[in-house]
Amino acid sequence: MSLTHREFWMMVHLGLGVMFLHTFFEGILWLHTGERLRRLRIGTGVMALVAWLTVVSGTWLVYPWYRAKPPAGADLADYPRAYLLANPSISQWHIFGMEWKEHVGWLSPILATAVAWTVLRYGGQLARDRRLRQVLLVLFVAAFTTAGIAGALGAFINKVAPNTFLDG
Repeated sequence: MSLTHREFWMMVHLGLGVMFLHTFFEGILWLHTGERLRRLRIGTGVMALVAWLTVVSGTWLVYPWYRAKPPAGADLADYPRAYLLANPSISQWHIFGMEWKEHVGWLSPILATAVAWTVLRYGGQLARDRRLRQVLLVLFVAAFTTAGIAGALGAFINKVAPNTFLDG
């Protein structure tokens, strides 16, 4: 089995997304209890870094293939964005789905960074300040939710449009 260049970078992007999910669930556990500060600091820092790597790899390594403009007379099945927009019954997958991924998906690393910075800055207070933990939990869940929706939309778009990401 061999991977094309496009498939390789998509797998890197997906692997980073899986790492983000793992760090999220571990962080939510430790943040909820307010214990194990060192582990929480490392976990939220890694989570923020992985969130940035996931979004950057998607934006600059994976997304350009999706957005490529077809030459005149080309088979649109080889150009996912053009294919989606050319078919009114499925054009919403681009109009809503990719626009979400393109813009709202960037909220995830921003929110994850806010959580990581707050844990680093106010870590000692987390065990004592329930309200601070609750605020961070909300930010944590918002980061996860935006990433989860972006990931789900990407998976659905990959099913609807031929040759989107995992085809050569």
